[in-house]
Amino acid sequence: MDIMEAKSKMRISLLIMFILHLQMASIFSHSKSIVTQLPSFSGKLPFTLETGYVGIAGKREEVELFYYFVESQRNPRKDPLLLYLTGGPGTSAVLPFFYQIGPVKFEYTNASRSDVKLEVNPYSWTKTASIIFIDLPVGTGFSYVKRWDQSSRNRDSLAVTHAYDFIRKWLVDHPTFLKNPLYITGISYMGLIVPRVVSKIYDGNERGVGPHLNIKGYLLVNPLTDKFIDFNSRIEFAYRAGLVEDELYEPAKENCGGKYVYVDPNNTLCLNSLRTINECISRVNVNFILDPVCNNREDPKEICRESIYSYSNIWANEKSVRQALHIREGTVEKFQYTNANISALFGRPDTIYYSHDIFSSLAYHKKLVTKKCQALVINGDHDMTFPYMGTKKWINSLNLRVQSPWKPWFIRTQVVGYEKTYSKGKYTLKYATIKGAGHGVAVYKPEESMVIVDTWLTSHTSFD
Repeated sequence: MDIMEAKSKMRISLLIMFILHLQMASIFSHSKSIVTQLPSFSGKLPFTLETGYVGIAGKREEVELFYYFVESQRNPRKDPLLLYLTGGPGTSAVLPFFYQIGPVKFEYTNASRSDVKLEVNPYSWTKTASIIFIDLPVGTGFSYVKRWDQSSRNRDSLAVTHAYDFIRKWLVDHPTFLKNPLYITGISYMGLIVPRVVSKIYDGNERGVGPHLNIKGYLLVNPLTDKFIDFNSRIEFAYRAGLVEDELYEPAKENCGGKYVYVDPNNTLCLNSLRTINECISRVNVNFILDPVCNNREDPKEICRESIYSYSNIWANEKSVRQALHIREGTVEKFQYTNANISALFGRPDTIYYSHDIFSSLAYHKKLVTKKCQALVINGDHDMTFPYMGTKKWINSLNLRVQSPWKPWFIRTQVVGYEKTYSKGKYTLKYATIKGAGHGVAVYKPEESMVIVDTWLTSHTSFD
C-alpha cells in the first residue's frame, strides 16, 4: 500500500467516524418516539402520534424543545404541515392538543379525577393537516434548558429564533415532509411571534439557508398584533357589546381622545371616565363574555371552562403518562399547563425569567405583503381579550385591495360567521369571524373552527 492510498483510507475512516458522531449526537438532541397508547384513552390511538425533543441554541444545544407531532389523518404525504405555537406566552401545547384542535380531547363527567378520560375529537384540525404542537418558549410544558443562569433569560425575540431553528432542524430530521406546504400557526400572544417567524423563513430561503422550507403562509387565531391597538380596542368592544352605556362611553371617548391604554397620568378626566367603565367590565370574562368568571382556575371543583385545564396538570404529572410521552427523567420536575413566570398580563413588568420585548408585529405583516404568501386571521366575535375591531384596524392599515367583500359563511345553511378577503400582488389575507366564539375559538365552536381552516387550506393547496 503506498502513502497516498493510506492517507486516502485514513480520510475515509475519519469521515465515517465524523458522520457516526453526528448521528449519535442527533439521536440524543433530536430524539423522537412513536406513541401508540395514552393513559385515559381506551385502546390503540387511531392516528400517528410522535413525541420528541429538538435541541437548539448553539453548538451545545442548551435548549431542548419538546413537541407532539400528529400526521394528517387524510393524506400525510400531501397535506399541509402546520407548526402550532400556543399563546400565553408559557402555555403548554397540551392545551391546543387536548382541549382545542388535537385528535383526542379530555372529557369530564364530574369533578372526580377518576372520571377523566380521553376521547376522539371529531373536529380535530389533524383531519386536514399534519400538526406539530410545540412547547415554546423554553420553560413551557416539557421544554427545558440544560443549564440556567441570568444570561439564559428568555424573551419574545429569542422565541422567534428558537421557533425558526426548531422547524429547520425538525424538517431535516423528517425529510419526507420537506415538500409539504408549510404554514406557521398561532393563537393569542403568538400573534407577536408568528409573523416574525414567517418573515425569517422567507428571508432564509432567499439567502439560500438550508434546508429550503416550503413556506406558504400563516394562520392566526385571535392574535395579539399590536399592544396598543389590541388592548385599546377592549373599551370599544365593551361598548358595542352592550356592556357600557352611551353616557359612559361618549365622555370617555372625548376625554381620552380614543386612547384608553397607556394614558397620560395627568389626564384626570380620562382616568375618571375609565374608572367608571372598568367597574362595569371588571367582572366580565374577557375570554368569552357570556361565560362566568373563574374565581379559582386551579380548583377542579369549580365548574367553568378554564378550571378544567387544571386536570392536565394532574394527568401530565403521572408517571405512566410521562413514560407514554417519553419525557426525559429529571428534566421537568413538575409540569404546569402554564408557566406563571413567563405568562404576560397587561402592564405586568418583565420577570427574571422572561422579557416581553416585542410590542408589535405590524411591521412584519407589512413586510409579508410583499411575498407570495397566504394568510388567514380568525376572530371569535365574543372575545374581549383581543377583540375583532382591533384586528380589523391593523388589517386596514395594511392598505390591501378588497378581493371579496364582507359576507356570511355557512355550515348546513346556517350563518356561522363572516368573512372578507384582501389581496395585494401575490399576497392574500382572509379575515373571518366565528359567531358565538370566544378567545380559544375551537373550545367554543369546534366544528366551525375546523371547517374554516379546512376550507381555507383546500382553496389554495393541491392534493393531487
